[in-house]
Amino acid sequence: MQTKGVICPSCGKENPDDARFCLNCGTALADGARAAPRIREERRIVTVLFADIVGFTSQAERMDPEEVRGLLQPYHERVRADLIRWGGTVEKFIGDAVMALFGAPVAHEDDAERAVRAALTIRDGLTAEGRLNVRIGVTTGEALVALDARPEAGEGMAAGDVVNTAARLQAAAPVDGILVDEATYRATSRRIEYREHEPVAVKGKAEPVPVREAVAARSQFGVDVRQLGQAPLVGRLREIDLLAGALERVKSEREPQLVTLVGVPGIGKSRLVWELFQQTDAASDLVAWRQGRSLPYGDAISFWALGEIVKAEGGILETDTTADAEAKLGRALSALSLERADAEWIGRHLRPLVGLEAPTELHGDRRGEAFAAWRRFLEALADQRPLVLVFEDLQWADDGLLDFLEYLLDWSRGHPLFVLALARPEFADKRPSWGAAKRSFSSHYLEPLSSQAMGELLDGLVPGLPDDLRDRILDRAEGVPLYAVETVRMLLDRGLLTRAGNVYRATGAIESLEVPETLHALVASRLDSLQPEERRLVECGAVLGKTFTKPGLAAVSGVS
Repeated sequence: MQTKGVICPSCGKENPDDARFCLNCGTALADGARAAPRIREERRIVTVLFADIVGFTSQAERMDPEEVRGLLQPYHERVRADLIRWGGTVEKFIGDAVMALFGAPVAHEDDAERAVRAALTIRDGLTAEGRLNVRIGVTTGEALVALDARPEAGEGMAAGDVVNTAARLQAAAPVDGILVDEATYRATSRRIEYREHEPVAVKGKAEPVPVREAVAARSQFGVDVRQLGQAPLVGRLREIDLLAGALERVKSEREPQLVTLVGVPGIGKSRLVWELFQQTDAASDLVAWRQGRSLPYGDAISFWALGEIVKAEGGILETDTTADAEAKLGRALSALSLERADAEWIGRHLRPLVGLEAPTELHGDRRGEAFAAWRRFLEALADQRPLVLVFEDLQWADDGLLDFLEYLLDWSRGHPLFVLALARPEFADKRPSWGAAKRSFSSHYLEPLSSQAMGELLDGLVPGLPDDLRDRILDRAEGVPLYAVETVRMLLDRGLLTRAGNVYRATGAIESLEVPETLHALVASRLDSLQPEERRLVECGAVLGKTFTKPGLAAVSGVS
């Protein structure tokens, strides 16, 4: 926060603006002793995007200044809108070049993914128009960020090597290409499709920079819980038995059920879904599995998760033409045991979900009819074979989607439909009455794993880990599996751990355990969600250490 005051030239005490004498030592204060505003600066992990029009300089030389402005103005407006849509902050436009930040001034846990999706949106939009070509570079790393900077006034927000490298990657990108560094690739490889690209020689760097070229956002079909370098499932047998039992009841009784798994990020919700999918996939009886994720950003996302489920059923890709998407939706409906009139009625209400029509506000009778059509579609799918619907990140879901899920469970009868919802604890604040007094609803909170279970997880993932390093990882993770797994992956990626036969050994001394890049954004986003007073207490507590007294925190923070 910026503060103003009069600094005493004698003792350095900051005094109120109207003070004529120092309140600390009594020295007379000169009129010109006003302090310069303090700028809040933080070291942050940010993702930087640089974009530039190909061949613009030579093109502008042959154009009248008004023609140049006529070309750049709509380009700037489009790019700015795309960046803001994905949660970016436009730091500057310099002619045809644009620089944007993701992760500052406010961090989100998926800033790297947002940046790459924004780059794809910019590239694809300009390519479709056919007038301009671009090169884009995206990098992720630490920068010094001025949180109070005003980009609209020309004030720079970020400084650091990550900014310079993004500009260099942009210059090296192919026409209509998007190059990302390794940190960005690691953070987004499960959601974005990439192709190999030769390393880029960057001025001032001793070694070429490894890069990948972003191709497209991955289309999700049914299940999207890929488990890379899978750690063993430990400490969750009761929970997986509970889910499997609920699904068996749905199949045997042919009645819908909704189970909500609640837990902090990284506690293992997605892992339980993956385990249930594996069991279901290995069983002799066929079960249809569809999955959708609610997004915290973007336009027209009220029923995004449901739209992903419908697209997956029809095999509809983001890259499909309108005609192809129409045909796929028609074939999906034709495969169901529906009367022609019912299929046409359902199809009309599915079209906005798959992007064939612009979404409209749903109120009153319009909403009731849409809900009924969507329910009938899902029931028809379940009538073919038991249907599992997984809704991820319900804490970000729009009220409309939550209303539909409650409606679905209230009104659907005689159909084997199992809805599995994943949410974080803050979901209870968003929907405190979720599932209250409903026979088909149940919720289960996932607690941190015990020390013994976490030890078994590490021993299964990297057997033979040195005791000291093992204990430090467990101490840092505090029962959250993702923290331990990502720390191990970081050590492996950096060559600090290596496999020797059936065990793993440190390649040298590991003095300190850094927070993995994949967790930086998660932690930063949760800090940025705090109120200023709460964040200050957390920052002061971090200075004091892992444990501290309330009086000690009050003394450091100045908050009683």
